[in-house]
Amino acid sequence: MSDGDEPAVTSEEVRRVADLARVDLTDEEVEQFAEQFEAVLADFETLDEVPEVESEPDLVNVMRADEIEEGLSQEEALRNASETEDGYFKGPRVS
Repeated sequence: MSDGDEPAVTSEEVRRVADLARVDLTDEEVEQFAEQFEAVLADFETLDEVPEVESEPDLVNVMRADEIEEGLSQEEALRNASETEDGYFKGPRVS
């Protein structure tokens, strides 16, 4: 990124991005954002220096196995319904 002499993010780049985003920035804000972007990029460079660690995540199956069980009959399921029609629940008209 930055070799120390030139900033990683220039004021012109900040102005161009601000123009594309249709954001008006003062000269002071442009300089402030350029410094902040450069700090963010420096942080990413630091992250690149972190050594990778190989590890296998411990995976645990949290799902239970399917078990087939006897369910309600259609007649039992409809027993407490306020209205039924042709063996189905009947709901209120929506529109």
